[in-house]
Amino acid sequence: MTEMSLSGSPAPIPVDRLRFALPPVHDSPAAERAHRKSRLAGALRLFGRFGYEEGVSGHITARDPEFADCFWVNPFGMPFTRITADDLVLVNERGQVVAGRYHVNQAAFVVHAQVHRARPDVVAVAHTHSVHGRALAALGELIEPITQEACAFYEDHALVDRYTGVIVDEEEGQQIATALGPYKGVVLRNHGLLTVGDSVDAAAWWFISMERCAQVQLTARAAGKPLLIDHRDAVATREQLGTDLVAWINYQPLWRQVDDTGPGRAG
Repeated sequence: MTEMSLSGSPAPIPVDRLRFALPPVHDSPAAERAHRKSRLAGALRLFGRFGYEEGVSGHITARDPEFADCFWVNPFGMPFTRITADDLVLVNERGQVVAGRYHVNQAAFVVHAQVHRARPDVVAVAHTHSVHGRALAALGELIEPITQEACAFYEDHALVDRYTGVIVDEEEGQQIATALGPYKGVVLRNHGLLTVGDSVDAAAWWFISMERCAQVQLTARAAGKPLLIDHRDAVATREQLGTDLVAWINYQPLWRQVDDTGPGRAG
């Protein structure tokens, strides 16, 4: 029962008694590996629910906590909605399978490998062929600061302003990694979106949010002329909402959906 104050109104509950999730700290690489694999499988199932899957295209990768040049990734051709942690494949930076039972989409992995190599701070990279992300990419445009959520990407994402085709060599992957630079996302012209984060949760959230921002931007433009948030307010909003910790927190309600109902529950 809630305690009552002398005034008769409910007394506030001490902060240290409130439940608020923060990113976990693991005591061993094995524990952190299990956690990342669980989150990666869950993110893929969620992407499948959201319709981000397009044939055999699309990856989310997570850096192994012990072997920094190796990455866990979804197996080639397996439906996102059915992926469990046990299905994930560990590959080295050349895309060679180190652990697991399945093949990997070599062409798609080229991009992930180069981004991971260029950004040692990045744990996870997400790229799929989502509908609104592709529509925005077809216009060769960035996310505009027209909503609060869009401000998280203000001056924190880039555009690869040429079509790279099916990416099959390291040089093309390096060009994308260079364009990404220190940012959280990149629009690949005529191709789609790519996001990164210091956790699987953050990278997945940024992709979901970027896709939704693209949808809002296209919808608003179809209805009229969107009003831009001014530079000062956009920067201030990005500073509040644009960190990977905020992304992790925003992602937790979505994670609970796939953790509670999806296969391969763990971590």
